[in-house]
Amino acid sequence: MATFISLVSGTEQGIKDFGSSADRADAANALMGKHGGKLTHVWWTVGPYDLVVVSEFPDEQSAVAALLELGALGNIRTTTLHAFDAEQFRAIVAKTG
Repeated sequence: MATFISLVSGTEQGIKDFGSSADRADAANALMGKHGGKLTHVWWTVGPYDLVVVSEFPDEQSAVAALLELGALGNIRTTTLHAFDAEQFRAIVAKTG
């Protein structure tokens, strides 16, 4: 599974309904499951981002499809990073020769 870290900002619509944010995280996990993914961690934060989310998907295309669907709901905007653990990074470095 590929790991992704998303920095999430609430839109005006999402912030107006901040009280249901935890329920929306559960719904997001269900939507991700539709694409073969899952939320592994969710943190509500104070600062430039409202949440930090870690998710896993079988591939980048599945992650992008899920994030597009989530964004289309109008509650969040995401900046997403594809993350690699040490073993994956070693394999990447090995490809450099």
